[in-house]
Formats: sequence, C-alpha cells, structure tokens
Amino acid sequence: MTRERLWPSVLIGWAIAACVLIFVSSRQIAHLWFPDPDDAMRLLEVRDWLNGQSWWDVGQHRLWGGHFAMHWSRLVDLPLALVMLVFDPVFGPAAANRIALVAVPLVTLLAVLALGAELTRRVGGLERAKLAVLLAPLSVPLLDQLRPLRIDHHGWQVVFALLAVTALLAKPTARSGALIGLALAVLLTISLEGMPITVAILGVAVLAWAFDPTRRPQALGAVWAVTGLVTALHVATRGAAIFAPACDAISPAWIAGLGTATLGVTLAMMVPRASRAARVALLAVAGGAALAVLGILAPKCLAGPFAALDPLVRKFWYDNVSEGLPVWQQTPGAALMTIGFPIVGLVGGVFAWRASEGRARAQWTMLLALAAGSLVVSLLVMRSGATANALALPGAAWALHAMLTRARGVRSVILRTLATAGSLVAATPGLALVALLGAGGSFGLQAIPAAPRPLRPACTHGHEMADLAQLPPARIFAPIDVTPNVLAWTRHSAVGAGYHRNIAALHTVLATFMGTPEAAHRRVLASGAAYLAACPGENETEMYKHVAPNGLWARLERGERIDWLQPIPLAGSPVLVWRVVPDPHHP
Repeated sequence: MTRERLWPSVLIGWAIAACVLIFVSSRQIAHLWFPDPDDAMRLLEVRDWLNGQSWWDVGQHRLWGGHFAMHWSRLVDLPLALVMLVFDPVFGPAAANRIALVAVPLVTLLAVLALGAELTRRVGGLERAKLAVLLAPLSVPLLDQLRPLRIDHHGWQVVFALLAVTALLAKPTARSGALIGLALAVLLTISLEGMPITVAILGVAVLAWAFDPTRRPQALGAVWAVTGLVTALHVATRGAAIFAPACDAISPAWIAGLGTATLGVTLAMMVPRASRAARVALLAVAGGAALAVLGILAPKCLAGPFAALDPLVRKFWYDNVSEGLPVWQQTPGAALMTIGFPIVGLVGGVFAWRASEGRARAQWTMLLALAAGSLVVSLLVMRSGATANALALPGAAWALHAMLTRARGVRSVILRTLATAGSLVAATPGLALVALLGAGGSFGLQAIPAAPRPLRPACTHGHEMADLAQLPPARIFAPIDVTPNVLAWTRHSAVGAGYHRNIAALHTVLATFMGTPEAAHRRVLASGAAYLAACPGENETEMYKHVAPNGLWARLERGERIDWLQPIPLAGSPVLVWRVVPDPHHP
C-alpha cells in the first residue's frame, strides 16, 4: 500500500464532488449570488488591491466615508488574485471573477479531501482513507465552506488545520515539526479564529514529548517555527501597522505570548532527567507564563475581540449572527449537521484506539484529543464545525469500514443492500436526520420567528440589491447584511457593514432603522447618504420591524410617508428606495 495509490481515489472523488457542486450552483455562479456577505466583501478586497489599493491596506474605502477598517489577511487574497490576473486579459474581469470564485473554493476542497485521506491513511490504512474521500463531501459544514463562490477564509482554515494535524502524526522529526509550525503560522495569519485549534495542536505536540521524550525534535520544531513564521508573516502582511495593537488579528502582544511559550517549552526540554510529572508541570508553567504576558501587554484581549461592542450592536447584530453562537442556540437542523459527524468520528476513533497498539495507539490518542477539543469548540462557536468535521474523518471512516465489513457478511442480497445503506446513514447522522426532519434553518443570520410576513413583495437573499445600479452612483444608506452586495454589484458607496472594528457605523445603521423618523433623519444626514434602500422580507429588516414596530423601517414598509424621504421606484424590483431630501439647515 503506497501513498501514490490513494491519489486516484482522491482525484475521482474530488471530480465527482466538484461537478455536482458546479451543477447545483450554476444559477448562483451565473448571477454572482454570494452565499454570504463576507464572500462579496472578499471579492471587493481583492479587486481593490488589483486596482491599486496598497497591499497593507485592507480597509473598504467605499464605506463610512472611506474610513472603514478591516482585520482580514491578504494571504487569502493571493490565490484569488492569481486566477484573476491570469484570466482578466483573456475573458475580462466579469468572467475572471466567476472563474476565480469557482476555482479557488474547489482547490480548497481538493486540499481538504487529500489531507483528510492522508490523515486517515496514516492511522487507518488505505481502505479507510478511500472511505474518508467518500465521507468528506457528505459533511454539510465542510461543503458549506468549500462550495463555489465561498471565497471567505474559513475553507483555508480547515486546510491548514488538517495539514498541521497530518504533520503531527508523521515521524516526529524537526522537519515534521517545522511543517506543523508553518501550517499553524499561516492559519493564525489568516485569522485569529484559528487560535483555539493552534493551542490544541501545539499542546498535544509538547505533551506528547512529556510522555515520550523522543518526540522532542518535532515539538521544538513546531513551537519555534510557528513563532518565527507568524512574526515574519505579520511583518509581510501588515507593513507600517506591525506595532498596532489588535485583539482580532496577530499583533505584538500575541507574538510575545507565543514567544514566551516557545522559550518556556524550550527551557522545559533542557531540564535533565525530569520525571514525567515534572515535564508536564514545566509545560504548564510555560503556558501560564504565555497567558500572563498576553494579559500584561493586552489585557482587553483576554475578554475576546467582541468585548468592546456596545449593547445595541451586540444585541441586534452580533447575537443574531448564528455562526458565532453556540450549538444550543441553533435550529435543530443546523445543530445536527454541525455535531453529528464529529460524534461518529469520536466513537469510531475510540474503537480504533482500542484495536491499536504501539505507535498507532499513540497516533490515535493525539487525534482523539484534537477531535474532542475541536468538537467542544464547535459546540461553543458553530463556525468551528467545519474543522471539527474534518478532524472526524479518520474516526468516521474507521466506523464506516467496520459497519461495511459486517454488512458484507450478510447472505441475503436485499438485507446486505439495506445494511450497506444503513451503514452510510449511520456514519453521517447529521445529514440523515436533517433529510428526515428538515433543516429548519440555515447557517446565517437567525430568523425572527415572531415577525409577521412582509407587507411588500419580499427579496430573496438580498440578490435584488443589484437593481440599485439603475441609480446614479451615490452613497446608499442600507441594512448591514446587504451592504457588501450593494458594493459588489453597483458603483455606489454605503455606510456600514457587519464587521466589528466599525462599531460606530454598525450602531448608526441599527439605530437608524429601528429609531424614530426624527432621530433617523439626523443620522442619515450626518452619514452623507443620498438614498435609503432596503429589502423587505430579509431577516435583518424583519428584525427591525419586529423589535421596533414604530421605528423608521416598520413605518416605511407599511407605506407611511416620511417628509424627508422621497420614494424612488425601481422598475421590476422589490427593493424599496427613497431619495434623501436635502436639509437646507444641515451643513
């Protein structure tokens, strides 16, 4: 069984999955209907860079009067920009955009399939690795991040987390340790959301040394590589802002914490003839020192990047973004899709651990620890479910292989067929239960169940905001969630979108649509907007109407006339638009 024999299965599985995804997404691709506002924002970021915006400036200058800060990393822009640069001269920007929006997510899908299969091969052999290729496209949280048009950073997070774990289970050399560090450095540079899984992987690597000192080269290689490469990538991607404080992205405080942990781990490994308990204690001291350094240099970061949100923004924006909420606050369908497959992976992994010995048992021990940890994180923050599902592949493949082996022993053809189908259903319980019960919702902004139906023709996912292109370029005052689409589909500028560094912009939009017409008038005039526009039937506008039945949006949707807003009809569009009547007394 050689590694090369796995590639045909990976390529065939990827080709089938890619064709199916392109087919079911063909309409969305043709019309450029983004799965999430973040995907529209990512496209804007790449195009702005290609059109001359600085490599070190990822702000969106068509928002909040040109002062809309962003914390995203340029690393994710690189593959998209490469595809666009290749195809722009041949097909033009519009076609090049669509090629990039399809090709790059499918490349990440290929990477996840290949790494998931290789990880499974290392602990379970070739046959189970092939089953991992089958199982990965059946994971809804994984496909949700790897489908066409999904160009945000979450897919790449899964790729580099898988790469780090695959390297962890390789021969414990300095080279495999350096690969762990490289993968985790890229992961952290892409997004600090990767910090929990990074801490878990590094923690497992150094704890493995505590139980087996021969793993010292890998552990040292990992901690030194991640610290050094994170620092290098920070300098390369932040430019003059390398010393700026930040809790939502790599900053000097985070680098200092990593450096402290690295020095502490190194010193712990230099202590001669330490007992196992002493080694564990020394590692705990290193971790505590790193946390203390972070707390001293950036105490606010210990509370998380969203601690500074004001009450209005937290309640009506952040607490309604379902991907950032715990599983128990999700719809039953979304919760089942998130945790069903990881639970199967843990169960299968436990059986695999019991059946293994020696090096294989050590590998399963490390993998089970990481799979369990990632499941816990996904219970707390649903967006982490994709990584949890990816790390569940080896255990789920083991479980499926065991069930299929038993099914093949059934003599009756009919019963054998049913047993085989039942094995696949049992290995993907989230998908099966959702098919039976219905998803009851989707990954995104939570619905407001008590809200009445819209009084006007409803929009579908905000796609109709493209109709605003009928208006001459101007600043549009629009709801948070659809604003990235307004920027992507038109030449307009806008006020605010759902990105937490811009609390004032978020507060202004929320308070305006839910406030009284008089208070809203002052805010809209101060924003410099020429038009106010919104989509009836969207989750956000329904929330406005439900929370503030006498607020600006509720009155506008009911058809009430506001003296400072002049209705502007858009031909064939459900989007409601008003021109802001200039106030001669407002500067």
